[in-house]
Amino acid sequence: MLEELSWKVGGQQGEGIDSTGETFATALNRQGYYIYGYRHFSSRIKGGHTNYKVRVSTKRRLASADFLDILIAFDQESIDFNAKELRPGAVVIADEKFHPALPEGVKAELYVVPFTKLAETAGSSIMKNMVALGASVYLLDLPVDIFSGVIHDTFARKGQKIVDQNMEAIRQGYQFMKEQLKDGTHMKLQPPAGKGSHLFMMGNDAVALGALAGGCRVMAAYPITPASDIMEYLIKKMPKVGGVVVQTEDEIAAINMIIGAAYGGARAITATSGPGLSLMMEAIGLAGMTETPVVIVDTQRGGPSTGLPTKHEQSDLYAVLFGNHGEIPKIVLAPSTAEECFYEAARAFNLAERYQCPVILITDLALSLAKQTVEPLHPETIEIDRGKLITEVDPSMQSGSLFKRYALTPDGISPRVIPGVKGGIHHVTGVEHNEVGRPDEGSANRAKMMEKRLRKLENVELDGSLTFSGDEHYDTLVIGIGSTRGPIEEAAERLTADGYRIGHVHVKVLAPFPTRALSAYTERAKKVIVVENNATGELAHLMRFFGVTTPTVSVKKFDGNPFLPGELYRQLKEWM
Repeated sequence: MLEELSWKVGGQQGEGIDSTGETFATALNRQGYYIYGYRHFSSRIKGGHTNYKVRVSTKRRLASADFLDILIAFDQESIDFNAKELRPGAVVIADEKFHPALPEGVKAELYVVPFTKLAETAGSSIMKNMVALGASVYLLDLPVDIFSGVIHDTFARKGQKIVDQNMEAIRQGYQFMKEQLKDGTHMKLQPPAGKGSHLFMMGNDAVALGALAGGCRVMAAYPITPASDIMEYLIKKMPKVGGVVVQTEDEIAAINMIIGAAYGGARAITATSGPGLSLMMEAIGLAGMTETPVVIVDTQRGGPSTGLPTKHEQSDLYAVLFGNHGEIPKIVLAPSTAEECFYEAARAFNLAERYQCPVILITDLALSLAKQTVEPLHPETIEIDRGKLITEVDPSMQSGSLFKRYALTPDGISPRVIPGVKGGIHHVTGVEHNEVGRPDEGSANRAKMMEKRLRKLENVELDGSLTFSGDEHYDTLVIGIGSTRGPIEEAAERLTADGYRIGHVHVKVLAPFPTRALSAYTERAKKVIVVENNATGELAHLMRFFGVTTPTVSVKKFDGNPFLPGELYRQLKEWM
């Protein structure tokens, strides 16, 4: 009886690998298991190896497993590429079409299944993926009926005949494996505690849903991996709440469009990755200078330049903090789970309007695209805070004189008015300006306005800027950001079992940087280790830059893949 199982399907891009993994993962999630699904894919539409790895567990996990129990292979490359992950006793189920063979020294069992022939028997060779699913569930001693709901939801729009054919293909695979394994099943999962009401989503979907819950009604974006799913989700959902999504000609148009929408009073968002963020930098400065509240999502990927468009990295930290020319206040939030993506996306709009500045939500490819079991979300708990926004006539606003949109205030935040409100006329420009918005390049005015804008975030330390887990009396403190949370948590569990006293702090806010809160943890540690997916240790450098004086050790990975718990455990143990 296994507490968890690792399953993977591999083949050529365009063969339906993602849909196969998605169907398997969704079905097991609905049975009450905790799922973490990660896609490895190429930066092309068709061709090149791709795989979908699914971790099925009786408790929550936020990382891929170190090992592989079942590999579904549609070509020899899938076996050769993934064989190193197969642990002793693992099973490879491969299509007989390519005459599969295990590499020398691999201790796994190979079952050759006529995926294509069985699929044709069910109705079409295109359903060979469904045959593979049937073979998989027989190994796990699970009934084919666990796929019924998923298959219906996926294919019902194509008619009952297609639904029935796909279910028949699953049964064909199940029956074939049953005949091959006369002695019964090889693997059996412990039953989950209960089916519950878990969701199953990736971080991008959670960001999009959180934006809707937070009152966002305008999205403008240009497609870019791995951020495009946010736009694609909102294209389907935004019209249902009276909102609009615009696919623009480029990222420059997208950021300027949401600045215009925000000036008009709408809550607006754009989503991009590193290259697109670079193109947006001048306009982000415009939002800062005009004190216009906008939300930008940066889903990090491998750089520089086009870099690794479909691979994981955390190398935009400097860019989001220091990429724009000049100095403006900005807030940067860094969620680490899909749930946090939901709530932080909603909070981003409140912060943007409260402080009248750009808010950047920074994620990474693993967090954005990996699908995970998610606890029920509670949109009813989200409150809308529009800050000092004036939406109707105010007695203090006099007709005939310009509105002091950029009034010098003690907290640096000025009243904001939407177009059309009587008495709210003012000038808007990216040039330095006075209280009513007219250009004013005088040195005295410049100093006052810069101080006013920067004053907004003075002494602000946002709630939830850090989370702590582990031994309260730790000797070693491990610090991470974004999707490193899952691997760190598991590595810490293993180190604790070895007798080490480990604490884990996860950074959730990069700007304003939580120097005091973080220092309170680092100063208690004998050793501080910073874990991140980049080559230069950006988070560790930012800690020093912002005044966290405790010496640190960096553990880095930048080959395009997230940390696996086992490899991180071994690297951390070297520093114990």
